[in-house]
Amino acid sequence: MTPSGQKTTMSDLPKVRRLEAVGFRAWPAASVQYDGSWLCRLTAGHPSRRLNSVNPLDPSDTRDIDIRLEKAAKRFADYGRPLLVRQTPLTPEKLVAFMDEAGWANVGRTIVMMVDLADLLRDEGLDHLPSRDVGRFVDARIRVAGDDPGLKPGLTEIINAIKPEAGLFIFEEPDFGPTAVTIAVQDNDLAGILQLGVAQERRGRGLGTAILHASLRWAKLKGARHAWVQVEADNAAALALYRRAGFRDVYEYSYRGPHAA
Repeated sequence: MTPSGQKTTMSDLPKVRRLEAVGFRAWPAASVQYDGSWLCRLTAGHPSRRLNSVNPLDPSDTRDIDIRLEKAAKRFADYGRPLLVRQTPLTPEKLVAFMDEAGWANVGRTIVMMVDLADLLRDEGLDHLPSRDVGRFVDARIRVAGDDPGLKPGLTEIINAIKPEAGLFIFEEPDFGPTAVTIAVQDNDLAGILQLGVAQERRGRGLGTAILHASLRWAKLKGARHAWVQVEADNAAALALYRRAGFRDVYEYSYRGPHAA
């Protein structure tokens, strides 16, 4: 079952597995360890849940659930992080039942979406080229999002660790500075869209749509056939942006923890 209760069929699981794999490559954690098929991702330099969670990848891997969660909790505590399990359609039902019975909190819900670039984009040239300056992009992202400047070293480390080709897009105005940013990560025939943001003072002017399409055109020219994105379910503006662009829901996930995080 997905976190929203919608059934994911066995025929959907290969697509889920592939999107999970490209998602991990697109936004790499600093520390990656496996316990069986449970992928433990931890990142001291950034508090993102996606970078600090246990990710079960095999619905049949249900051995020693309580012992393995205790080991994971110790590992997370060493990083000063709360234990979080990322519950996807790949999470074993026995693990979900264990968390339910123990009263684990449900911390946020995210929707994974995809679009066919052949349906979305005409074959046309690039109107915006990506930047190669990671430091400049990170500064722009922090300013556009209003994030804590203390996150700069961690965010820089994450972006530098992305192995597939990444396009860093920045829109700017001379008297204002950065107005919108996004990252397109092109991984074979799939492209992930990450970190899209528009400065609060410039919202409602179509900048989100413009920078999204600029990054998707770049990814398509690089060979991507489909694009994916992960959007928090309570972010109505972002969901509307992607759905207007033709993105459709594929599956959902949520974070579960023994304590609210």
